[in-house]
Amino acid sequence: MSKMRYSRRTVLKGGAAVAAASTLAAPMVWAQEIKDITLRQFGTGVSNLNDVATKVKEDLGFNLEMTALDSDSVTQRAATQPDSFDVADIEYWICKKVWPTGNLQAMDTSKIANYDKIVGTFRSGKLTPESVIAQGTAPHTVGFVEGPGGKTFADNETGWMTLIPTIYNADTLGIRPDLIGRPIESWTELLNPEFKGKASILDISSIGIMDMAMVCEAMGEIQYGDKGNMTKEEIDKTFAIFTEAKQNGQFRAFWKSFDESVNLMASGEVVIQSMWSPAITAVKSRGIPCVYQPLKEGYRSWGGGLGLSSSLSGMELDAAYEYINWYLSGWVGGYLMRQGYYSAVPETSKEFMSANEWGYWFEGKPATDVITSPTGDQLAKAGDVRDGGSFTERMGAVACWNSVMDENQYMVRKWNEFIAA
Repeated sequence: MSKMRYSRRTVLKGGAAVAAASTLAAPMVWAQEIKDITLRQFGTGVSNLNDVATKVKEDLGFNLEMTALDSDSVTQRAATQPDSFDVADIEYWICKKVWPTGNLQAMDTSKIANYDKIVGTFRSGKLTPESVIAQGTAPHTVGFVEGPGGKTFADNETGWMTLIPTIYNADTLGIRPDLIGRPIESWTELLNPEFKGKASILDISSIGIMDMAMVCEAMGEIQYGDKGNMTKEEIDKTFAIFTEAKQNGQFRAFWKSFDESVNLMASGEVVIQSMWSPAITAVKSRGIPCVYQPLKEGYRSWGGGLGLSSSLSGMELDAAYEYINWYLSGWVGGYLMRQGYYSAVPETSKEFMSANEWGYWFEGKPATDVITSPTGDQLAKAGDVRDGGSFTERMGAVACWNSVMDENQYMVRKWNEFIAA
């Protein structure tokens, strides 16, 4: 990877990119003062990684101070403490809650060197021209505003983004195939009595409710108008089904953090549960069989991006744009894709991955050699194929996006009742 070290020239190559970069306010942040700048970033543990902060210092010269929180705490901080951060690494459904507070500032896409390479999912909503936009809070529906002071979301590309997209994935259920011993093909299996006391879902209401909806619809119990925007009646029916299952002892636990999900699965206490891609990676890195199981009803998806505090200005704001351009230039994308995520700009990430890694993680090809995590742990051997196949196969099978509903307050109240039941 030493030959792939990031340089400012790499990110700003090309006339358009140079022109975009030249719009940054003077003095240029590459002056001596850059060493005195510290950007404060917070987000979930998914992408707030120490290796990224270290690489920022090495490549850009300034400091990135990272704080990892759970999704609910991320939402609360972004909505109530705008002076406590410079960069918010948040998911798009969270943006729907935070943007109306005025705590984030719209970002000028003309300053984003690789804007034209961002996948269509975040721009038009379509991965390919033939794609059907999934239910829920699709990222492009909350990705743009009319201008720097825009308070409401725009329905097209305007040149002003709420978040610059960085990371996303198609989520499904994680399973322990060695402990289950048979094929798992449907979301319905989460409530199969066969796994009584060995199932789990995550205790984050806006995400957990979507997993519940995938299960209930797969069971044929509920046909939602929009899983991402349920009516009160649909919410009540959903919780009735899961509360009955809970009272019958279906669930071993409800997890909030990445580490909790890893430990539940690695210990064998749980054999089927809501999981995130790097949690699967973490279990497999311990030498324990764990599969991110493709299911016939499709995936529940999510996307995240970097937002800037409304109080960020001057050289710190210039530094934040430089940081975002660096983020999309490939090194971080390659790092995250080796955990099973996708980069918003796959084209640049490819430059920081071997042909074997790119073929395995992105193209769905059999590995030609050992596949390792970013920290060097073996995840797959030659001949193995990624769960779910290629990028287009996985992201093309998204059934719904993590979401904030019109009846969000009612849903959260019912969620809390469910957890307490």
